[in-house]
Amino acid sequence: MPVLVITGTGTEIGKTVVTAAVAATALAAGRSVAVLKAAQTGVAPDEPGDAREVARLAGAVTATEVARFPEPLAPGTAALRAGRPPVRPAEVAEVADKLATEHDLVLVEGAGGLLVRFDAEGGTLADAAALLGAPVLLVAAAGLGTLNTTELTARELRARGLELPGVVIGSWPDAPDLAARCNLADLPEVAGAPLLGAVPAGAGGLAPAVFRRAAPGWLAPRLDGTWDAAGFGRREAP
Repeated sequence: MPVLVITGTGTEIGKTVVTAAVAATALAAGRSVAVLKAAQTGVAPDEPGDAREVARLAGAVTATEVARFPEPLAPGTAALRAGRPPVRPAEVAEVADKLATEHDLVLVEGAGGLLVRFDAEGGTLADAAALLGAPVLLVAAAGLGTLNTTELTARELRARGLELPGVVIGSWPDAPDLAARCNLADLPEVAGAPLLGAVPAGAGGLAPAVFRRAAPGWLAPRLDGTWDAAGFGRREAP
């Protein structure tokens, strides 16, 4: 798995923190890691973006972006309003392929959900994943409403012939409600893929050294971690 694409069921659900956890866990396993943000929106030219945040939390990763736009909008809209060329799926794939020749693992983080448009032609992160032939890790919310968006995204991945290795819960609450606890069983069922982790709420606010030590315990062995889905489910069962 030299390239892993990371998408979410929407925005603000923990994609960047999950990406950092995957990166930190791979680094702890002795792998070299690059993180590529396909399209960074909502930050000024001199502000750190998501790739830099992954590097801050995870450690010695190569962090880069294909492009960034100042307004917090979908990449295609943000590019149009900024009067700049949009990101194209082929550009994302080209940069990721080059990084993959120099690193053991390349993590490509999307913006928003799988089908958020990069350009006026409707290019998306899914198109970039197809060009790369890369699996797509899905980050989902924990609570009420997540089953619908998770199943829709999983269906779209399957329809495009893209591999979905599993789902990671982007922000597992300290005091999960009934819906969140039931979703531990329901999420893998609707996704047709296993749960591969649950990152605790607030993990992005941890000191980097603490984050790096804890990250392998949030992710399953498929992602180089030690998290046990069955044990976690028994502990949190309703």
